[in-house]
Amino acid sequence: MTWQLKPARDLGLPAQERLRSHGREAGLGSVVVHGAWRALVRAHLALLHRYEVTGQENLPEPPFVMVANHSSHLDALCLGAALHGPAARHAHALAAGDTFFTSGATSLFAAYALNALPVWRKRTRAKELETLRTRLIEDELVYILFPEGTRSRDGSMGAFQPGLGAFVAGSAVPVVPCHLQGAFAAWPATRSWPRPGKLRLRIGAPLSFAETAQDRAGWVEVAARCEAEVRALGGKAA
Repeated sequence: MTWQLKPARDLGLPAQERLRSHGREAGLGSVVVHGAWRALVRAHLALLHRYEVTGQENLPEPPFVMVANHSSHLDALCLGAALHGPAARHAHALAAGDTFFTSGATSLFAAYALNALPVWRKRTRAKELETLRTRLIEDELVYILFPEGTRSRDGSMGAFQPGLGAFVAGSAVPVVPCHLQGAFAAWPATRSWPRPGKLRLRIGAPLSFAETAQDRAGWVEVAARCEAEVRALGGKAA
């Protein structure tokens, strides 16, 4: 093996800019904080929500992308809690920049506790998507992504947006479809805090898009196939 010493992707960035950077890399402090946060989240899910996961054997080695239905702030916590080992340490939730990265306090929480990377819903540029795709592959990361783009306001699942395809079309990175049941009842968008309620996560078999074109038509194909698989998992869980 040939070792190559490379500077950190976020080397030299000012502190505030670093928090919002797609190139942000984990330092010792963030690793410790994120590890403590994962333990706290797992305890919360076990005690308050009797969290149950099926299909964990379907999770591949990184890099991969996890996608699921989206109705609650619990969703990203549940998917992250299903990961262990290197996958957990290298997982990044792709979070709405206009929600989680608008102030110093929320940016600190999103970056160091959630290990989130920002996606600006109305102004993410092609170059930024390419940076995220490059990091996913080269750094062997796990992305947690909700292709509906926003939380459901009635618990029903909406259409998947094609942006998901930008990360995986034409690459060997698999997409793992998941379906989460119970999150809307436990913590809908209309509530400030969660309430007790059973949560079940079903993890499906990985999907490959290595032969899918890296263009708009390919992105639409990726989104449609992933949406169909997540809906199928929801039907089985019902």
